[in-house]
Amino acid sequence: MAEKGYFVWYELMTTDMAAGEAFYRKVVGWDAKDAGMPDIEMAYTLFSAGAGPVAGMMILPEEAKAMGTPPCWTGYIGVPNVDEAAKTIAAKGGRVYREPGDIPGVGRFAVVSDPYGAAFCIFTPLPGQDWQPSEPNAPGYIGWHELYSGDGPKAFDFYCDMFGWESSSDFDMGPMGTYKIFKIGDRDFGGIMTKPAEMPMAAWNFYFNVPAIDAAIARVNEGGGKIVNGPMEVPGGSWIVQCTDPQGAFFSLVAPTR
Repeated sequence: MAEKGYFVWYELMTTDMAAGEAFYRKVVGWDAKDAGMPDIEMAYTLFSAGAGPVAGMMILPEEAKAMGTPPCWTGYIGVPNVDEAAKTIAAKGGRVYREPGDIPGVGRFAVVSDPYGAAFCIFTPLPGQDWQPSEPNAPGYIGWHELYSGDGPKAFDFYCDMFGWESSSDFDMGPMGTYKIFKIGDRDFGGIMTKPAEMPMAAWNFYFNVPAIDAAIARVNEGGGKIVNGPMEVPGGSWIVQCTDPQGAFFSLVAPTR
């Protein structure tokens, strides 16, 4: 089953859905529409690229605000059995923030964190909802997954053990430590590092594919977002930039050219 160990969904929790839709339409080039899920008593927007939906957006829940959670992006990792995975994560020292529950007509999910502080979701689809990974460089899709962890090497071992990821290569970043690249099957999917001291909390960061980085930077600025870091050329020749949207959610962009 293709879901096992892949990031299968990405979700923005924000304080202003209308502003969020306008910003990401402009910056990433996504289409957006209401999810049309009458069984769920909340507004939910689907962002689409190419053949179909790639991400969702919802209002930051009150319980998340009460825990001090700011607007943010989170990722869903596919597992064969959410309930068993949640128990295993807790047994390995992680936390279960939201116990497993059903999304009517879609699947079952839980909100968890790894033992080193980074939150994410786990997800098991209903039969017939099987997911296949997208082309890694397709515009509007997610081109890279990056974890800033409380302990990069230990977090790397946790995810490999939990989800079947494998080591691809290590990149020495000098005083910033080692950037450990992981692969799923024969494809590199992301990297894990120990977070810088100035970063307030461990977190996953997602890179959205755009055609060219300088034009995307202009769209971020025009849309009211901020450039936090970059542009920067990375090994392999791609260009990246790290940003916040107008509501403060952190995200990144990656492009093959300036």
